[in-house]
Amino acid sequence: MNVPDFGLAGLEAQLWQVLLLSIRCGAALFAAPMLGAMAVPVPARILASLALGHFLAAHVPLAALPAPLSLAAALAVLHEVAIGLALGFVLQLAFAAALIAAEQIAGTMGLALATAIDPASGAQAGALGTFLGLVMSLLFFASGAHLLWFELLVESYRLLPAGGAGLGPEQAREIALFMGLGLASAAAIAAPVVLVLLLVQVVTGIIARAAPALNLFALGLPAGVLAGIAALILALPAILAQLRSAIAAALELAGAIAGTGAGLGAP
Repeated sequence: MNVPDFGLAGLEAQLWQVLLLSIRCGAALFAAPMLGAMAVPVPARILASLALGHFLAAHVPLAALPAPLSLAAALAVLHEVAIGLALGFVLQLAFAAALIAAEQIAGTMGLALATAIDPASGAQAGALGTFLGLVMSLLFFASGAHLLWFELLVESYRLLPAGGAGLGPEQAREIALFMGLGLASAAAIAAPVVLVLLLVQVVTGIIARAAPALNLFALGLPAGVLAGIAALILALPAILAQLRSAIAAALELAGAIAGTGAGLGAP
């Protein structure tokens, strides 16, 4: 255990140590969907990152840090920011899969105009997207994935020491490929509901073709909304399984970025 000595002689070196260690934590917290939301004040996020930096300075073995105000220190800061942003960005991609699927479902149901304030971003978002985002957040915390993610963040300092090497091309390639996995997860989440809605639209079109006097919009819109809600209820277990898979894949990729391999176990 490293016990910080807060004497005036080494105060500058200790402050630089805590500051450098807190940069990766701060970048990860700003990019992650848990503490990166607008509902969390920026001073609270900065204070949390400094607290984590002080904890890491006391409990994690440290390599020799570059001198402050040097080129090596600037490169070390950039490396720390890149690693932290990557660890938080993979979670954002996993959460984005639920939002993309919700937009696909809402557009097919005719609920694209039903918007609400997204508590994570503070912008207008579809009501269905807000619902699936809340379900994803509850599933993330209920499964203990946030604890695994914080453990990965701490373990990353042991395998990728502060001031050392940053992300390699292989890790950047894995992040780019994970974007495709997120789109595939979104399509898998939306597919059951969209197929049911497509069947409803085909039946509605056949009825309108057989009876042209019927109002197609007055018949098709309520039928699509009711069928979409029923399909969502029936497909909810499959949707939850896909959301768990997205969270597990994000943690596995975060473990690969941190250098821990399989992400310390999936939730």
